[in-house]
Order: sequence, then structure tokens, then C-alpha cells
Amino acid sequence: MASTTRVPATEITGIHGALLKAFSRRMFGQVPDGLGVMWHHPAVLKASMAFGRRVDSWNRLDPHLATFAAMAAAGTVGCGFCLDLHHFMSHDRGLDEAKVREVPRWRQSAAFTPVERRVMEYAEAMSQTPPAVTDEMSAALLADLGAPALVELTARIGMMNMTARGNVALGIRSQEFAASCGLAPLAAPAADGLAPA
Repeated sequence: MASTTRVPATEITGIHGALLKAFSRRMFGQVPDGLGVMWHHPAVLKASMAFGRRVDSWNRLDPHLATFAAMAAAGTVGCGFCLDLHHFMSHDRGLDEAKVREVPRWRQSAAFTPVERRVMEYAEAMSQTPPAVTDEMSAALLADLGAPALVELTARIGMMNMTARGNVALGIRSQEFAASCGLAPLAAPAADGLAPA
């Protein structure tokens, strides 16, 4: 399949490139087009991956809430690659896959708790341009989560915005990683944004 990225992927070469390709094939069963795009500037790719690993090591926020927030932010920005990747990673991390697949239609779904809904609402509000976070949203989450987890939530959403906006700008799209491990497709939101009758 021909790449649909806005910057054509380049060949990933060298010893570090070989390790990156081997890791990608082991994890995803393929080398994502986005890696070939980012390989044009390996220092950017390396720094992004290192920061991503650091973000993954943070532990003041429940991992389910972290995933729901990242996916809600990615959906707001429109990054299909990010949504698919987090859906796929939820499987490996032992998260509640039934809930994860419902994130794109969280407003219509009955699967989520009030706290989970507030987290996704915050992620969407933070991901709008300009951001639409209110004092009330922050106060509710501060009461729900505590200050350390709210700071982490905010930082994770900020990181997802950087990644998602970059992927969208470069034309990096979903490569169906979730489908490759047999996960059910992500739920689609109602066309009118309202809950089904």
C-alpha cells in the first residue's frame, strides 16, 4: 500500500534503524509509516520516543483514566493513528478493552463513571483551540483526583496534543494495529453527537 503521509517515508537505516524496525515488527507486526516519516530527523524521533517513555512512567494518575484522556484528546484533534495506537496498547496493558473502545463515543455510552466522564470532558476542552477548560472542570477534577494526578493528567493531555497535532499535520494515519491483534473496532460517535434513541 502506498504511503498517504504528507512527507514521504524514508528508508530506516543503520544499526539504530534496524533495532527500531525489529522492535516495531515485534510490537505491531509491521513498521508504521510514521516512523519512516520521522526518520528524516532521527533526533526528533528519539527525543519524542524518550519523552513518551517518561510520560508512560508517571504513576499518580490511574492508567485507565490516562488512556481515556489521551484517546479523548486524540479524537478531538482528529488523530486516527493515536486513537488506534492507544486502543492497541490497552490490550497489552490489561486495561478494560470494552471501555477503551467506547471512548470515541463516550458522551453517548453508558460505560463510563462520572469521574471518567469528567476526565474526558477535560481532555476535550484542553484540546480545543483555544482551550475551553473552566474553573468548574478543574475544581471537580481536583476534588476527584488530587493535585498530583490533575497535574499529571494535564501534562499527559498536553503531550497527546503535541503528538496528535504533529501526526495530523504530517498526514500520519491509523494503520489498524488494533485490528491486527483481534480487538473489536472502536465505537463511532453518533453522527449528530446525540445518544441513539
